[in-house]
Amino acid sequence: MRRCYEKKLTEREGKSDFLEIIANTTQFYIQRETAAAIGKFDGIHIGHRRLLEEILSRKKDGMAACVFTFDPPPAVFFGGSAGQGSSKIKILNTRDEKRRLFDRMGVDILIEFPLNEETSAIMPGVFALEVLAKQMNVRFLAAGHDLSFGAKGAGNAALLRELGPKLGFDFMTIDKICMEGREVSSTLVRDRVEAGDMEAVRRLLGMPYMIAGKVVRGNQIGRTLGFPTINILPEEYKLLPPRGVYFSQARYKGKLYRAVSNVGCKPTISDREALGVETYLYDFEEEIYDEIVEVYLCRFHRPEQRFESLEELKEQLRKDIEAGAEVCS
Repeated sequence: MRRCYEKKLTEREGKSDFLEIIANTTQFYIQRETAAAIGKFDGIHIGHRRLLEEILSRKKDGMAACVFTFDPPPAVFFGGSAGQGSSKIKILNTRDEKRRLFDRMGVDILIEFPLNEETSAIMPGVFALEVLAKQMNVRFLAAGHDLSFGAKGAGNAALLRELGPKLGFDFMTIDKICMEGREVSSTLVRDRVEAGDMEAVRRLLGMPYMIAGKVVRGNQIGRTLGFPTINILPEEYKLLPPRGVYFSQARYKGKLYRAVSNVGCKPTISDREALGVETYLYDFEEEIYDEIVEVYLCRFHRPEQRFESLEELKEQLRKDIEAGAEVCS
């Protein structure tokens, strides 16, 4: 079988190796023995991080740390029409965001297994033998207790525990993590994002909520007001919190900057409904159009609002920036 990988990400900070991405193909073979984690990984929360710790710990035994997930995510594929997805389906992490996070954690290989009518009908036993044991060369496998895979979701943790010894790999299930009396899950993270409770989201994820994207040209009103900003248009399926101003951080070329971000449609200067993220970075004056920036929303500050004049907007921006000077530092 041919080995196909889409690209390698930029060099890991402080490391010399790269994340290898196997995407857009079911025909691949990994020669190295792997310690693999399998799951949806929508919103890489602290429960996912516990699972990933298990496979990363096996690197000392010479195994490659490998993550197996699906593209598109099952929620999008099974959500409806329009390319097997629905405009109502929102995800916590885009494909690019997942790649960046896995790379930063030290994962060696990421498999974005194509999810379509054919692959979703693979019988669980066949998947375990052909994909996990043969193609991925798995020697250690970790997953959550609620894992489901294969045709009609019939595959589960019990099946992998039974098949593992026969197929040559050890299997471990990872218990759910509880926080404040609730199980940490992607559903809980999504609920807190939709409520705008970014501090709770930060605790659940182990980091602030990320919105990554390419910097696009805005109307440059911020520059004329003395507060130059960068603009990101999130992907269609990215879940955004309520419209408003957030104290934030921005990562560009490995460096973190304190920031203030507006999630919304800039009601004072535009009547358009294009939802975007506009961010002011402290101590930053570069023009970085078409560059990728990661914005992290740390704390909700105020709702989005319309001002009577640009002067009122300017004064409010000054207050926002002053208030956010010590937040997320």
